[in-house]
Amino acid sequence: MPHRELYSLLDELTRIAALPLERGETLPARAYTSEDFYRLEREHIFRADWLCAGHVDQVARPGDYLRTDVLGEPLVITRDEDGDLHALSRVCRHRFMDVLPPETTPEQGSLKRLTCPYHTWTYRLNGEYAGQLAGAPLMGKVDFDRAACRLPRYRLEVWNGLIMICADPEAPALGPQLDELTAKLAPYRLADLVVAYTAGWEDIPANWKVGLENGSENYHHMGSHAATLEPVLPGRDTVVDECDGRWFTMYTPFAADAVAEMGTTEEAAEEGAPGVIGTLIPGLGERELSGMTIAGVFPHLAMALLPDSVTFLRQIPTGPGTHDAHFTVLVPAEVRDKPGFDAYVDAARQQLETIQSEDLVAIRGVQRGLATDPGPSGGRFSHLERPLWQFQRYLADRIVEHMPSATP
Repeated sequence: MPHRELYSLLDELTRIAALPLERGETLPARAYTSEDFYRLEREHIFRADWLCAGHVDQVARPGDYLRTDVLGEPLVITRDEDGDLHALSRVCRHRFMDVLPPETTPEQGSLKRLTCPYHTWTYRLNGEYAGQLAGAPLMGKVDFDRAACRLPRYRLEVWNGLIMICADPEAPALGPQLDELTAKLAPYRLADLVVAYTAGWEDIPANWKVGLENGSENYHHMGSHAATLEPVLPGRDTVVDECDGRWFTMYTPFAADAVAEMGTTEEAAEEGAPGVIGTLIPGLGERELSGMTIAGVFPHLAMALLPDSVTFLRQIPTGPGTHDAHFTVLVPAEVRDKPGFDAYVDAARQQLETIQSEDLVAIRGVQRGLATDPGPSGGRFSHLERPLWQFQRYLADRIVEHMPSATP
């Protein structure tokens, strides 16, 4: 996109982000297809803001690691012998080999040190020395500063059990920005839950924002999920909270017909009702037991909180027109020790795959429409799409505010 066209797009983003909700409209198609705009997103969002890399249960014990590419580069999350978490680059400082290549190593596991499989350089994982070079064989005849050779480290915060990392040393701490959301999610005790399973879809042919926006509203239940979610969680009954900033929440009660058919929520959990197929999360109140909460943290995290589980979805851009979608399903810790756990996982995974297959029809279809470079939509956001309106304001704040004047 020529320089002038990019600034024209930024001007349009500024205009749209300033609209009130009742006049909110979709971003121009170029925001979902432009290579130049995507580069700005990578620089001012994915390389400058807090992103979710996983859940603490995935690195629960000393020596555990979790491989991730959430920042668009090879990273690893480790837990040291003192219980502290570290976010390290996986790029060896010798010849830049991935020290945990996905071709030969699992996504998560346990190890005492990071060892590059190329030339067996090793790196420490303990405390302040995490990432420090520990060994480099056959290097006695050369002169280099071993003490200064270490894997780059990244900022890490644990928020409600979720591992959040950031590449920008100057970015404000995340926790204080999410105090109100933390209070809303407190009944689910996310940090105490454990991972039941993960699932992922790679190279989805759509811009990452299309996936995020789809997961940030229940307006599409009546269309995409007419035979699955809509009978149980009617989109029309969703109440979107009036919040602002980088997070949002909404609540959808279970349909009265579905509740009447299955009886109490506890009976529904036992009998396998859609949306409630496992063991209830302890300590939930009547509101949490009676419906689903959707919560999101910009730029790329959305959560579906149900009485028996919490599923969080991360949209990871891989290009201007492609992204990966990573799902992690959390359940109460005692569920993993029950005889029926494998059957629960199979049923839950099948349910997730069904819903995701329906969503992918819409996500791919929207991107195909955007690729035609259509003119302005002429439509308006529904009140159920308030999070999309918030997301536009987040984008403008992260991108436009960091750019020079939008006059080329």
